[in-house]
Amino acid sequence: MKINIEITPEEARKMMGFPDLESIQTAMMDKMQDQMEEYFSSMSNPEAMFNKLMPMGIQAMENAQSFYREVAKASMTPSSKNDT
Repeated sequence: MKINIEITPEEARKMMGFPDLESIQTAMMDKMQDQMEEYFSSMSNPEAMFNKLMPMGIQAMENAQSFYREVAKASMTPSSKNDT
């Protein structure tokens, strides 16, 4: 036996006893929308965009460059040990 019932998703939710989360979903979507708009509006300012992508700033990049430069120098310097 097959029974076809045409009901809306809201009616099915009520029939199954599930809670109504529409108000919570709407609030969360509004909050996400606000955060996205704020993020993208700050992307139009290059300095703000750079600060978001690299919070430690130029100093962190310079420290990394210095570290790799010293590693490269150390690898190019012949060792003082006599390997015989």
